Amino acid sequence: MLNGYGFDEKQENFQSNPTYQTKINNKNIELITLNSESVQAQNLPETFTNLELIIFILRHSSLSGTPTLSVHTPGNLTKAELGGIPNKVSISPANAMRKALTTMMKLKDDLKLDYQVCYEGTHHGPSLDVPTMFAELGSSPQQWQDAKAAEIVAHATMETVKQFGSGPVKAVLGIGGPHYNARFTRMALESEVAFGHIIPKYAVHKADLNVLQQCVERTSEKVKTIILDWKGIKGEDKAPLIKNLMEMGITFEKT
Repeated sequence: MLNGYGFDEKQENFQSNPTYQTKINNKNIELITLNSESVQAQNLPETFTNLELIIFILRHSSLSGTPTLSVHTPGNLTKAELGGIPNKVSISPANAMRKALTTMMKLKDDLKLDYQVCYEGTHHGPSLDVPTMFAELGSSPQQWQDAKAAEIVAHATMETVKQFGSGPVKAVLGIGGPHYNARFTRMALESEVAFGHIIPKYAVHKADLNVLQQCVERTSEKVKTIILDWKGIKGEDKAPLIKNLMEMGITFEKT
């Protein structure tokens, strides 16, 4: 990022680390390094004000070790087990995440890298009142040292910032399916739809009316439709979910 986008070092440090700035498409962009884990960055907006978008760029780990390029919005659908505030999600920039996702896929194909590109479900902190997303490289030390894959994350991040706010497509809330949702990813890549928050199968039973309304309301763009990964929702969770959606009066589609 520093070599490719004209960043200049600022006089001010943050957490004793250098900070950098650049300007692209009339947008002021700052690049900082955190000393603590990003999930603990709950107070970040107190230091950097007037923020329009926050993108955390980091490594992702999983037990499977699957080579992965992923995006998601942070926030806690229930209790705060890893940073953030209980029962509070960050504001989800649906179109920004879709831009990162589509850019990752294009660059991955161009470079012929064997990586999975996908959405992750909404999980862990922080819970911020600013449009916030994660762009991640995973899922083991082998991938973290892959310079080509890391460049994809860097370029996807900057492309997202450059085009932030332009050419929006329909924003939706996704419910159901696995944590790494291939179906929702495919929909975003192949059609004019952008997922904001995603509530995976394992969390649907915890998604009460308050959580559902919050996921709709705390999306940058207006959410008028909810997409249900119907086969990816437990049978016992379907009736309570539909009851809540009917009470919300929002359109939903089964896929």
